[in-house]
Amino acid sequence: MAAKILIVEDEEALVTLISYNLEAAGYQVVSTGTSDDAMFLLKESPPDLVILDWMLPGASGIEICRQIRAGAATRNLPVIMLTARGEEADKLRGLATGADDYMVKPFSVAELLARIKGLLRRAAPEKTAELLQKGGISIDRQAHRVTRGSREIMLGPTEYRLLEFFMQSAGRVLSRAQLLDNVWGHTAEVDERTVDVHVGRLRKSIVRGAEVDPIRTVRGAGYVFDDKPSSA
Repeated sequence: MAAKILIVEDEEALVTLISYNLEAAGYQVVSTGTSDDAMFLLKESPPDLVILDWMLPGASGIEICRQIRAGAATRNLPVIMLTARGEEADKLRGLATGADDYMVKPFSVAELLARIKGLLRRAAPEKTAELLQKGGISIDRQAHRVTRGSREIMLGPTEYRLLEFFMQSAGRVLSRAQLLDNVWGHTAEVDERTVDVHVGRLRKSIVRGAEVDPIRTVRGAGYVFDDKPSSA
């Protein structure tokens, strides 16, 4: 599953520019122009990286950054701060608040993409690696190819994204709501039964003969991908 990036910026033209380039680079993008919506999105659907404007309606980017660093689930979330402020003291203040990087408007989109890639490589290497391997299954992201041992597995686009998210989150119990949000997107008009149908299809594709099913159903909670199914 592509890394999810949250853009918190109230300049619509800039949001459009950044979003277009991020999506072209293969990232999943969510954006908002208000601090209240930003805090809601951070809580309900945590991204892998935040691009955060200094000046926002309501709470400032500095305050949002403080809250990100104070939260148990977000304290390690990479943050790039955008601002029209170029003074050294302002830059130091932003970094001292917890921002990982700092860019002054106007900036090069190519440089922003390079900095994003660098931060994600350190914070979430599984989101940027071309080869993902868990539980005896391999995903070659560049070739869009899935294999288990010497056997190639043919998957539809939804099952591919579902398997990718499972493997990125190996060992974690994932609710149906989490799977819907991360595989289909929070705006998709599908219900949780859809998840069960696609998990069933995925299982039929990745399990043959005596092979162990790496996807375990957790009653009342959801599903978990076992990265060591051979020990089951």
